[in-house]
Amino acid sequence: MTSPDSDTTPAGLQSRATLFRRRLIVAGLNIGTYVGLLWWLSSILAVSGWSVIDVAIFVCFAIAAPWGVLGVWNALIGVWLLHGGPDARDAVAPFARAGDTDAPVTAQTAVLMTIRNEDPARAFARLAAVKDSLDATGQGAAFGYFVLSDTSDDDVALAEQAAFEAWRAKADPSARLHYRRRTTNEGFKAGNVRDFCERWGADYEFMLPLDADSLMDGATILRMARIGQAYPRLGILQSLVVGAPSRSAFARIFQFGMRHGMRPYTMGSAWWAGDCGPFWGHNALVRIRPFVEHCHLPVLPGGPPLGGQIMSHDQVEAVLMRRAGFEARVLPEEVGSWEENPPTLLEFTRRDLRWCQGNMQYFRLLGLKGIQPMSRFQLIWAISMFIGLPAWTAIIALAAIKPLDGEPTALFPAASALGLYSVFMLFYLAPKLAGFVDIALTRGALARYGGGARFAAGAVTEILFSFLISAATTLRTSLFMVGLLFGKAVVWNGQARDAHALSWGTAARGMWPQTAFGVVLLAFALALAPGVILWSLPLTLGYFLAIPFAVATADPRFGAFLARTGLCAIPEEIETPAIIATLLRGSNNEPGSAPELTEVA
Repeated sequence: MTSPDSDTTPAGLQSRATLFRRRLIVAGLNIGTYVGLLWWLSSILAVSGWSVIDVAIFVCFAIAAPWGVLGVWNALIGVWLLHGGPDARDAVAPFARAGDTDAPVTAQTAVLMTIRNEDPARAFARLAAVKDSLDATGQGAAFGYFVLSDTSDDDVALAEQAAFEAWRAKADPSARLHYRRRTTNEGFKAGNVRDFCERWGADYEFMLPLDADSLMDGATILRMARIGQAYPRLGILQSLVVGAPSRSAFARIFQFGMRHGMRPYTMGSAWWAGDCGPFWGHNALVRIRPFVEHCHLPVLPGGPPLGGQIMSHDQVEAVLMRRAGFEARVLPEEVGSWEENPPTLLEFTRRDLRWCQGNMQYFRLLGLKGIQPMSRFQLIWAISMFIGLPAWTAIIALAAIKPLDGEPTALFPAASALGLYSVFMLFYLAPKLAGFVDIALTRGALARYGGGARFAAGAVTEILFSFLISAATTLRTSLFMVGLLFGKAVVWNGQARDAHALSWGTAARGMWPQTAFGVVLLAFALALAPGVILWSLPLTLGYFLAIPFAVATADPRFGAFLARTGLCAIPEEIETPAIIATLLRGSNNEPGSAPELTEVA
């Protein structure tokens, strides 16, 4: 970390000295906490001398702990900002007030939807809803719309063309509607967007990329466009994307936890990240000219999985945008910006594996010249998001066989070990708990979730759910990362986004490694240390229940039950925004209704 070398950030939004002090504070808090945890663990492991197992546990803990530590401090800083004073928005997002005016939007913006082998009807319905919402503001003339297809399935492509022609037939003749299908998937989604920039980018100042499951309302897009107009050196403005109502029980419970935890976490991280903010690849305003000139992704040497085209392009583009002298910022407020979360555990793990492979490619980018120290840290942080998962898996396995190192049971500091274990469980839950506190302290927030009792019941449900999903997904990702070393790679393709049932056979084929791993752990624990079985259940129960958990949370009848009872309801179900209500009417399917049971392999 180096001291600031000029007075303000490129857009003139904040003092560099202020951001530098904030980063020093966060670094001090994290390093102090991290070192304290390592010292605590070493004091436990060293009681009877260091065995090979002890050393392995310590090394794995050292790799895995940083992600949890920073998560704690981001969450705590976020709650402090939201409820410790009146100036949270000005301290974190000083640009936000520029969007609160009624100034006309004169800059031309292209709204892009990138698709590949998706359901054309649902994708076009969402983009049409975005257009209708923008037109309703009276400033729709400043926007053009592009469907950018990388579809490889000819039948899907024909359906896309038909959906586009039907949309264009209903639209005003002056509407700027475009459909383009590439014949190759070169560069994946980033290549798709790059192709747009080269063809049409000169006609627009901004682009607003959307995924096939994205949705944004017109007022939010106008607000972001006003902010972009006001600050010419603002290169990327990322909205805070939240989950949309879902008929899937899995998606419903998952997004309930994400929803209340994201606001304090994002507020806390934006406080110190500042002008080196995130880009999530969709639901964001991007200034086209610097993007075209400075954000061209390098092709990594070698072939897949870690070479070739970069899969997780968004964070790299944010780093390159900041290197070019333009800020990347996040608007850490709940606004009209939504996405859909994976409807099943299997789809969730597939998405994670794609992200994992892409983030591991960042190892090749750490030496990029001229990038900000904060940007380089963000690449490291994106790597650590996944590299800590096999370390945690290894710790669980090592803990099961630790009695084999011959340490006398009477000498082992069980109370201290249990204390450290409890502290790290709190660290894991900290962003969620911070979200609970934020909702409880925010006037009217509990009502937005259906009331205090319903919110509390949802919080308990989601915490239990998170432990089960963590075990299942952590092992799957750990096995995949081992496979990366031997050339295993994922394929960039469309996702199953609609709620659907899973058969027991499909779930077993996807989740049998978790079950087998859990059985092996249980066998060692029963033979060597039966006393650890009970307290280890938060970490291990998900292995045993992975298959029934996948089946149950994919069952549309369970999703319908949750919707009827209001369990894990999100604010959009209590008071449905107009744009979401329009989509629901168009689909003739309310969030709580149970469709015919189908099974997707």
